[in-house]
Amino acid sequence: MAGFDLDFSEIKDMSVTDGKYEVVINSVAEDATKGGTQFINLDLIIRNDIKNQSFANAHIFTKVFKSKQNGKYPKGMIFTIARATGMPDKTHFESLEDFFQKLWHRPALVTVKNEKSEYNGKTYENLNVKRWEVSKFPEVQHKFKDANNQQSNSSNDPFANGGQSIDISDEDLPF
Repeated sequence: MAGFDLDFSEIKDMSVTDGKYEVVINSVAEDATKGGTQFINLDLIIRNDIKNQSFANAHIFTKVFKSKQNGKYPKGMIFTIARATGMPDKTHFESLEDFFQKLWHRPALVTVKNEKSEYNGKTYENLNVKRWEVSKFPEVQHKFKDANNQQSNSSNDPFANGGQSIDISDEDLPF
């Protein structure tokens, strides 16, 4: 590797600022806090197919918690997310997992705000989704990072070449 010089003037702030962003849902899963409180965890990615949109490829994580009163997810919030992602009214889902699968890679327009919260005497900075709206760009052309392209060629898996043959000459052998 060639040498390089630090130039702090090129540092880019990676904190997503308050505003509206066209996003695509990267993943949706049910999870729980250390205390056992269940929630739906949504991983949104700011779309890279929208021109002049800041923070392209940055992730926004948001949660929908179960109600303490009835132990169920708030229908209003679930329905708001579904409508914002362009799902038709009266769509039937066989399960929560079915709903999650249908949300995968759907677009939405979200309004986010950086807010401070306090928990157990500690102050936290949080990026919170304040509003869900229907995307102004429903045709998603976002380029996702391909897990296969991220693997290095120096993998420890000797069979990682997908079953393709490898030519080895006698000069390559140590014996």
